[in-house]
Amino acid sequence: MRGRLTMMLAILVLMSCSKEDAYKGRGIDFNYGRELEHEMIVLGDRLENPYKTENISKAIRSLYPTKADRVDVKTTNLYVRFLPADDRQYDQLIEMGLELVDHPLDYDIVVDGDWYHDPDVPEEDVTWQYAVVSPDFQFPDIRYEIIDECHISENNPGTRADDGIDWAAVEREAYMLTGNSDRLLEAGFTKASGKACPSGRITIVDEHSNGGKPFGVAGVRVSCNSFVKFAEAYTDRDGYYEMDKSFSSELRYRLVFKNQSGFSIGFNLVMVPASVSTLGKSGPEGVNMTVTKESETKLYNRCVVNNAAYDYISRCRAEDLSLTTPPNDIRIWIFNKLGASSAVMLHHGAILESDLIKSYLGKFAPLVEFFLPDLTLGLDERNDYRSIYSVTCHELAHTSHFAKAGTEYWDKYIRYIIESFVLQGGEAYGDGTRTGAGYCEVGEMWAYYLESKMYKERYGGSFPSFGTSYWFYPQIFRYLDERGLSASQILAVLDSSVTSKAELKSRLLLAYPHKRTIIEQVFSRY
Repeated sequence: MRGRLTMMLAILVLMSCSKEDAYKGRGIDFNYGRELEHEMIVLGDRLENPYKTENISKAIRSLYPTKADRVDVKTTNLYVRFLPADDRQYDQLIEMGLELVDHPLDYDIVVDGDWYHDPDVPEEDVTWQYAVVSPDFQFPDIRYEIIDECHISENNPGTRADDGIDWAAVEREAYMLTGNSDRLLEAGFTKASGKACPSGRITIVDEHSNGGKPFGVAGVRVSCNSFVKFAEAYTDRDGYYEMDKSFSSELRYRLVFKNQSGFSIGFNLVMVPASVSTLGKSGPEGVNMTVTKESETKLYNRCVVNNAAYDYISRCRAEDLSLTTPPNDIRIWIFNKLGASSAVMLHHGAILESDLIKSYLGKFAPLVEFFLPDLTLGLDERNDYRSIYSVTCHELAHTSHFAKAGTEYWDKYIRYIIESFVLQGGEAYGDGTRTGAGYCEVGEMWAYYLESKMYKERYGGSFPSFGTSYWFYPQIFRYLDERGLSASQILAVLDSSVTSKAELKSRLLLAYPHKRTIIEQVFSRY
C-alpha cells in the first residue's frame, strides 16, 4: 500500500539491430504489433456469417450435390449476446464457462483495438457481451438475444468419421458463398494444407534481467477467432502456446489477462474484470510477438504486471520461498495516471466505506466501488520493468499477509492507510501516532522487506532499502533474513494477533527461541 511514488528508474533503451538479428527464427518478433491501436474498436459493415447452419448446408449442396440430402447438418452452436445488468451478472456468465467478447463477431473491423462499447448502451453500464454457446445451453435470468444458429464441424465430431465429406473444404466454400473469400488464405491453398492450428510465442524484454534477452509472457490466455469459431490456449512459462482447433482463414488474436495462476488484470475502458490487448489480424499459423518498452504503454504494463504476479505466485511454492499463496481469483487493476497503489482486497471480503474510497481514489472511486478490486497499481512515473515489478511484488506480499491475518484485520489496516492519506496530506502511512498505526507498521514492514528481497534476487546488487525512510522498520526483517530466519518463517507469525511491533517481537521470540539473541538485538536497534 505505497504512498505517492518517489522512485523512477532508468528508461529502457531501444533494442539494437544486432540483438534483433540474434533472435530471428526463435519465435521472437520485435516488429510485429508495433502499429496496433489499443483504444476502441471501430466497426465497419455487417458481414454474412459463414458458419450459420443454413450457409454450411448451402456449401455442402454446392460441393456435394448428390450427397447433400443424406448429410444432416445440425446446429452445433448458438451465436448469442448478453446484456449483464451489473458485475454480478457478468461474473455469473464467466462462471458458466463462457468466453465473452465485447464486440459483435459478424462485423468488419475497420480499426482494431482493445475494447468496444455499444453506442446504444450507456457508458456507465456493461456493454453487450457476445458468446458462442451449445444449443442446449441453459440461459440464466440475464437479458440475451440469439443472433444465429451455427454449425462448427469440430464441435460435432460424431458425424465426421465416415460421412465422406471434406469439412475443411465445406468451410472454405461457405466463406466464398457468403462473400468472405478475401478472409481465406491464398487462393492456391490445397485441401491437404488448407488449415493450420495456431501456435507461437509471446515474449517480453526486461532490459535489466536475463541479459536483456526476451523471455516468455507466462500463463496468459491467447484467444483467436474467425466469426463465431474460437480457439484459445494459455502460454507456458516460456511464452509458447498452441491451439487445439484448425483454421483456414485470417484470424483476430488477442491476449486476455486472466492468468492460469489464478489472477486477472482489469480493466479496459469498459467494465470487465480482465483486460484484453489486441494482437491484430494474422493467418491461422499463429502470432509471434515481443513486447518491449517501445510497445504501446497499456500492453507493456499489463505484460509486466502479469509476469510479476506469475513470478510471485510461482515463488510461493514450498520448494522456493514457501509463502502463503494469495487467495485465488485476485483482481489486479492498473491505473496508469494514478500515483498511489493499494491492496484493498475488496473482492475477497474486505469492507471499506464509500467516503474513504472517494477520498483516496477520486474519479476512479465509482469503478472501485462497483467492481471491487483486490489490488490497485498506480503506475504514474513507473515506466520500466524494474519499477513495475517492484510495486507489483509489494502489493502481492500484502495478499499473502491478508491470507494469514483475515478480513477483520484488513478492514482496520486499510482504514488507517486511507484515513492517513486523506488527513495527512497524501501520506498513506501517516506518522505512526494515530489509532491503527500498528497494523500499518507490521504490514508495511513485511511488504517492503519482501519487495526488496524479490527485487534483489531478480536484479542482483545490494539489498534495496525500499521503505526504510518511513517511521516503521522493514530493516528488522532484512536483519533477521540475513541471520537465518527465512521469509516463510517471518510470515508464519503474521496472523491476526500481531498488530504492533511489540506484539511482533513477542511472537517471534515465542516461535523461534533459538534466535532470541538475534531478535533482541534487532528490536533494540530499531
